[in-house]
Amino acid sequence: MNAIEIRTVDVVQYIKPLREGGSLPGIVKADDEFLYVLKFRGAGQGKKALIAELIGAELARAMELKVPEIVFMNLDDSFSKTEPDEEIQDLLKFSVGLNLGLHFLSGAIVYDPLVSVADPLTASKVVLLDSMISNIDRTAKNTNLLNWHKELWLIDHGSSFYFHHNWETWETHLERTFPAIKDHVLLERATQLPQASGIIKKRISEEVITEIVSKIPEDWLSSESDPLTPHEKRDAYMKFLNTRLGKLDVLVKEAEDAR
Repeated sequence: MNAIEIRTVDVVQYIKPLREGGSLPGIVKADDEFLYVLKFRGAGQGKKALIAELIGAELARAMELKVPEIVFMNLDDSFSKTEPDEEIQDLLKFSVGLNLGLHFLSGAIVYDPLVSVADPLTASKVVLLDSMISNIDRTAKNTNLLNWHKELWLIDHGSSFYFHHNWETWETHLERTFPAIKDHVLLERATQLPQASGIIKKRISEEVITEIVSKIPEDWLSSESDPLTPHEKRDAYMKFLNTRLGKLDVLVKEAEDAR
């Protein structure tokens, strides 16, 4: 795997909210002239959703799945002052600082399980990725998949790693599997799970996991209300992912039985 490089850009224009997203992400323009979907640190799940997004997307990329480029986005306090909508005004105000952006895929269409294309190996890799990161949010109701240029693209991993919403009990999740995989939108098409598992084992190593987790900004890991330090949280994400990698065969069997 190539070294992970995540660019940092500045938001220069807030264009519009994406109302279909639960956390009200917005389309913005950055100082590199590109459009991004901005995920706000001030939204409901806060910085934890940004961490889940970062880890999930970079793991997917390491598995050779299609994910929009991720960037760190600086948001200053000028945007909230000119925003007429009070809800968005508050969101912008509470999100001053470092946020997360995904390159906006212009013209992409939302994946429809009845008509969209997803080949069996890709579907199998996505199913196992979501088992590894405990992503409960890739169902027929909310696929978090796009078709763009006849390819399947993954978006929105913010609901993954739900153990981090209660750091007191996070270690109890190490021995769990992921029964919610039965509701996965791609499960029916995931007919090459053993092959996908073999690819993941070659592509994802302890070193890859360490590098991805090292990219989490220290600021996102800091919270006075949590019992763990930023360093301990980083270790927890790495331990969780390495444990999942070690039980990939179990996750394959769980998904095959559900299918």
